[in-house]
Amino acid sequence: MERLSIRTAKSLAYHPALIDIGIVHLGVGAFHRAHMADYTDAVLRGGDRRWGIMGASLRSPDTRDALLPQDYLYTIAESDDAGERCRIISALRGVLVAPEDPQALIEAMCLPSVKIVSLTVTEKGYCHDPATGELNEQHPDIIHDLANPDRPRSVPGFLVAALKSRKARGLPPFTVLCCDNLPENGRTVAKVVARLARLNSTDLGRYVKDTVAFPATMVDRIVPATTDADRARIAASTGLTDAWPVVTEAYNNWVVEDDFPQGRPAWDATFVTDIKPFELMKLRLLNGAHSSMSYFGYLAGRETIADCMQDEALASYVAHLMHVEVTPTLMVPPGADIESYKQALLRRFRNPGLRHRTWQIAMDGSQKLPQRLLGTIRDRLVAGAPIDGLALGVAAWMRYVTGIDEKGQPIDVRDPLRDELRARADAAGRDAGKLATALLAVEKIFGRDLPANATFSTAVTRALDCLFSKGSRATYEHFRSTHS
Repeated sequence: MERLSIRTAKSLAYHPALIDIGIVHLGVGAFHRAHMADYTDAVLRGGDRRWGIMGASLRSPDTRDALLPQDYLYTIAESDDAGERCRIISALRGVLVAPEDPQALIEAMCLPSVKIVSLTVTEKGYCHDPATGELNEQHPDIIHDLANPDRPRSVPGFLVAALKSRKARGLPPFTVLCCDNLPENGRTVAKVVARLARLNSTDLGRYVKDTVAFPATMVDRIVPATTDADRARIAASTGLTDAWPVVTEAYNNWVVEDDFPQGRPAWDATFVTDIKPFELMKLRLLNGAHSSMSYFGYLAGRETIADCMQDEALASYVAHLMHVEVTPTLMVPPGADIESYKQALLRRFRNPGLRHRTWQIAMDGSQKLPQRLLGTIRDRLVAGAPIDGLALGVAAWMRYVTGIDEKGQPIDVRDPLRDELRARADAAGRDAGKLATALLAVEKIFGRDLPANATFSTAVTRALDCLFSKGSRATYEHFRSTHS
């Protein structure tokens, strides 16, 4: 079977070599290729050829090495109740690998045609303190970038280096477009980048703060990691081998603050002036449910989210979390039908075509909990409302990061704070009170307010004790019996 390429693709709406590079995207992983690149491909197919994407990998050459022999084409496979449909995306002009040549990435961001630098680098990629949103000035990459500003390693470092270079060349600044699940993501990234710029020089810090646009976004599409089974199935469907296709759901949504001083593509997104209601609705309903379900599901031996939703007791817990505890904390956007959105989420979670692994979602929990669960908990505590389901989600994360599952087998915990979390867990042992106290003391995650709140700490400790004494499945089955 031949490999996907410009030569072998049956039909392309446009030739990638004939499009300009208008966007540089940092973090060219599966989510970007299934979301923003898909939106941009539609614009390019429509005839506006100014918005080709130069991708950049900040750590590994894997994506570049997979896509280069394919002329950077790849297949997107979308599934829903009607089945799976495949099509070719050709919006990528190339993929740079930052560690191989940092200056090449800086130069790409300094192309006069580039109007936007977009980001999907996960929560941990911003070198910030998740509890406060401030730049972590002790992060090893930030320390390196301050000493070596022309050879950066971090996302903020690359942005600052490129903005500094554009300023020196008399080029207008690009718009920085964050597509990660951060609270008020545009403002958070603006704060981090402006602080690093100011540490570089007062003048550069002022320039970034006064002239660079950081619109906030809400991204909503479920994109599991691609497996070998996906590659085989897609090859059988298309007749072409693709080393790195992306699999996703048919559902796709994007809400963006319309603040692009140098212009933007005519994306089929929803452009708004205030992103926060949309962001909270998605972060707390979809992502909050996902994280809670991933820890419970993994501990209970459920491999995927669809598998979790086949467990009636676990599905009941998720529905309670969404309907009873999260919804009252939301500011519903004008015209939004929140009940329909929740029902659609539950259907999306059940989609058997998406093998979205609980282990994948469970990664980087220390970076995810603050916006996915802890903000909701704070609002519920202020209102004097129960937090039973939310506390269970936090307790399930605590049980997960001990690194030992319910059968005594090791858990491959992937988290930037893994070593610290494991050391605290090992010292506490299986004593729920000691473990809860030890992990709540991680200020980078919980701040100072939540550990001092007796209602919160008591609820988490009680839930954690149940997980240790009864196990995950019995815990959420008990929850259903007492909260139905």
